[in-house]
Amino acid sequence: MTARTEKFLDFVGGNSLLTGKVARDLFRKPLYLDLLIVQIQSVGMRSVPLILTVAMAVGMVMALQFGIGLEKFGAKLYIPKLVAVSFVRELGPIFASLMFAARVGAGITSEVASMVVTQQVDAIRALGTSPIKKIVIPRVLACVICLPLLCAFANAIGIFGGMVVGSLDLRLNAGFYWQKVLATVVLADYLSGVGKTVFFALFIAIPACYYGLNVERGTQGVGVATTRAVVTSSIMILVGDYFLTKLFWIIQSWK
Repeated sequence: MTARTEKFLDFVGGNSLLTGKVARDLFRKPLYLDLLIVQIQSVGMRSVPLILTVAMAVGMVMALQFGIGLEKFGAKLYIPKLVAVSFVRELGPIFASLMFAARVGAGITSEVASMVVTQQVDAIRALGTSPIKKIVIPRVLACVICLPLLCAFANAIGIFGGMVVGSLDLRLNAGFYWQKVLATVVLADYLSGVGKTVFFALFIAIPACYYGLNVERGTQGVGVATTRAVVTSSIMILVGDYFLTKLFWIIQSWK
């Protein structure tokens, strides 16, 4: 067995065990709601400017690119439909989750790893408190709560950015743009996109906490763990998006 295979199996096993511990202790008292509120503010509120800026830029670029391509065929009227469906189903959740992983995933890993290096986690255990309940669960729940909400905001801002470009550069009426968006996007499209972010939040929070708790001693280990957490979360989001898209497609085909 090669070293890479061993590391991969350690990662899969370690994350599976950590997920099981989180599920086991999730509703056990004490609940530490104050820590959850602090984490929601940290991972959610402070991520709003970054994610909305990226969503606005992506929506504007999408509208411009579709406009350049479709204008040659006289099909500019389809730009609102293409931008809205593409953003709500795929690009909004993906870009919001990747930005969330870059900011929040890195922050969680470095914070937890620093607590391990400075022996704060050992002190928590010595006091008879579970590090899973006091460190991991508030961060995981905060990510699961905040990322779908951020995705919903990103969808709205991204479509608005497409409308701005459509009105100013492509000479599309703003009222016509919103009418086509509302007529095209159905609830199933919206829920499938936002629903993915619940899984993406777990793809970000669980590996981030895992790498933080298993950091090697020293400040260099904190940097290595942070890099691994962000890369791993990004890969899991992109790969998992295919399987989640297929899953939601199968669920919709049953109706």
